[in-house]
Amino acid sequence: MNFLQDVAKEIGNEYAGLVSDGVAAGDTGGFIDTGSYIFNALVSGSIYGGVPSNKITAIAGESSTGKTFFCLGIVQHFLDSNPDAGVIYFESESAISKQMIEDRGIASDRMMIVPVATIEQFRTQSCRILDKYMEQDAADRKPLMFVLDSLGMLSTEKEIADVAADKQVRDMTKSQLIKGAFRVLTLKLGKANVPMLVTNHTYDVIGAYMPTKEMGGGSGLKYASSTIIYLSKKKEKDGTEVVGNIIKCKAHKSRLTKENSQVETRLYYDRGLDRYYGLLELGEKYGVFTKRGNRIVVGESTFYPKSILADPEKYFTPEVMEQLDEAARQEFRYGS
Repeated sequence: MNFLQDVAKEIGNEYAGLVSDGVAAGDTGGFIDTGSYIFNALVSGSIYGGVPSNKITAIAGESSTGKTFFCLGIVQHFLDSNPDAGVIYFESESAISKQMIEDRGIASDRMMIVPVATIEQFRTQSCRILDKYMEQDAADRKPLMFVLDSLGMLSTEKEIADVAADKQVRDMTKSQLIKGAFRVLTLKLGKANVPMLVTNHTYDVIGAYMPTKEMGGGSGLKYASSTIIYLSKKKEKDGTEVVGNIIKCKAHKSRLTKENSQVETRLYYDRGLDRYYGLLELGEKYGVFTKRGNRIVVGESTFYPKSILADPEKYFTPEVMEQLDEAARQEFRYGS
């Protein structure tokens, strides 16, 4: 309709337009592969998907559940898959070092650490970076990812001033500042087609009838996030040596897949997320694989799961992967 097109131009809103032309800040323009097929399925409904390329994904959990390592695993795969890509890593915990990044095989020359102490600093600097990014011609924009690690450790200007003045008062403005920051960022990230990972802490809700976890920082991140994943972990050993963690991931909120879905993936300390871990369980549930005792039937032979995961490309053929992708759609997508 010419009238609606004229209105879109007249009101001066850069995000306005006919739905038939695409919703600039709302449509999911694509997905960023996380490096784990089963985690891709949890957040997008396809083993070939991943985190939305223009949305906010929150990774939450208690202390030492592997939130930072998990995000770094996704960052590593993002940079490995896109030779021209870059990552802006907003860091509030003083926990990242050059050695940590390079020991994990992450391209340190394509990752920028931006230390931030307050919500105001994070809001201002992230918006400036996005504005600078959008000044480039669309053809010149290289893939970019934002990470905030972590929201829970950010202070406010008021809190810092109160501490300096030795005032023993609680800052009641923090949750409102977080809401305001993400209200602005959500639209800008959508328009720029930049994904953002945010780590946050969880705590036990006192007085809840059932044991309940909740994210800190108010409701700002809850409303802004397209997906919220809660993490818990257990150690993974090779003999007596701890080589990584088994990460239990629960979709606490998702606009793309079924909420409360759960998967387990494996995170190695030295090489990030295990690409194939979790697919055997999905395949067994939907008849792609048959289990006989504690072995998996492949053709006329049986193998231990550990043997299959040690040489996955031999067993996860294109035909098997196609069946697993269909199983993922049935397991995780709405209406399947």
